[in-house]
Amino acid sequence: MSESLKNNLKHKVEQALDTIRPYLKSDNGDVTVLDITPQNVVKLRFEGACSSCTMSAMTFKAGVEETILRMVPEITAVEALNVENV
Repeated sequence: MSESLKNNLKHKVEQALDTIRPYLKSDNGDVTVLDITPQNVVKLRFEGACSSCTMSAMTFKAGVEETILRMVPEITAVEALNVENV
C-alpha cells in the first residue's frame, strides 16, 4: 500500500472516530490508531479509562468497530490491541 493511500485511509478512519470520540472522552477515554496494514486492517488502542474499562469490549464492537466499518468501507477489519474478548 502506498504511503499516500495509507494516509488517506488513516484520515478517513480518524474522521469516523471523531464522531464517537465525544462519548469516549466523556468517560475519560479515547482511542488511538496505531497502524493500517496492507490488508486494510486498522489496529488501534484504547486510551485512558477505556483501556481498563470492563465495558471496553462492548464499546469496541458496538461503537468503534461498527463506526469505522460503516464510514470507511475500504477497511476490512478492526483490531483493538488492548481489549480482551473481542
